[in-house]
Amino acid sequence: MICVLAGGVGAARFLSGLIQVVAPSDITAVVNVADDFVLHGLAISPDLDTVTYTLAGEVDPETGWGLRGETWTTMASLERYGGITWFRLGDRDLATHLYRTQRLAEGATLHGVTAEITSAWGIGVRVVPVTDLPLRTLVTLDDGTEVDFQEYFVHRRHEVAVSAVRVAGAESALAAPGVLEAIGQAETVVVAPSNPVVSIGPLVAVPDVAAALRARRERCVAISPIIGGRALKGPADRLMRELGHEASVVGVARLYRDLAATLVFDDVDADLADAVAAEGVRPVVGPTVMSDPDAAAALARLALRAADS
Repeated sequence: MICVLAGGVGAARFLSGLIQVVAPSDITAVVNVADDFVLHGLAISPDLDTVTYTLAGEVDPETGWGLRGETWTTMASLERYGGITWFRLGDRDLATHLYRTQRLAEGATLHGVTAEITSAWGIGVRVVPVTDLPLRTLVTLDDGTEVDFQEYFVHRRHEVAVSAVRVAGAESALAAPGVLEAIGQAETVVVAPSNPVVSIGPLVAVPDVAAALRARRERCVAISPIIGGRALKGPADRLMRELGHEASVVGVARLYRDLAATLVFDDVDADLADAVAAEGVRPVVGPTVMSDPDAAAALARLALRAADS
């Protein structure tokens, strides 16, 4: 079995490659929920939904999130009323949030609802939230204002400088059912190429998850989302610099060295292999840009080989 620690778009693309290499039923994706939030009274889980839609082959190929062929009638009507529309919810996508909200109100757990949703989409991968308990990523801006992650990431388009990030609720959170077993029993644990601060950071902020990962360090392979000092998508490089980390594969190695014995990173950073090794992390160099499904599958093969190197 393979266990993948996952954020949003980058992790979803990696998983779409992994299912070409490993039977979907042998994969468990443990997904970040610290950017979940409530809007219009609806429980929204962006990373869970991005992973689900991608594995179902229904994600919007242009954005990497949402559903392909989406329509926006509800948002147009909401805009007429002057409602909140900065977080766009397509008409088809709304059904997912309506169903999740209904089931949670009926007393279902988040991991249970996620299993129902992924089953409805015919997904063979087991997709589980890292915890059923509330987690919330809060971002402190340079002016001292603390805002919810979606306010920073979507509403302000992550264009504002950040001085701190914290995960509220992490200290008392417990892994969702199946998470610790997936980590402990996995032949290989893969940290997907997701933002180390706001996608993977909340997963390892959950105490029992962090302990389980440390116990499996030698079988854990991380994939750097930083290539040539930059993130291909999103603010990972800027967040790392703003929070005092080096925005490079060496900086990624420092963040992950207690959890992962191996770091896979792109050929363009091959000259940093010795510096990565100096951090106590085994360097594995190869192509990591998932430009198409074949490239994603090749990265999955590289990550699995790296665990045995």
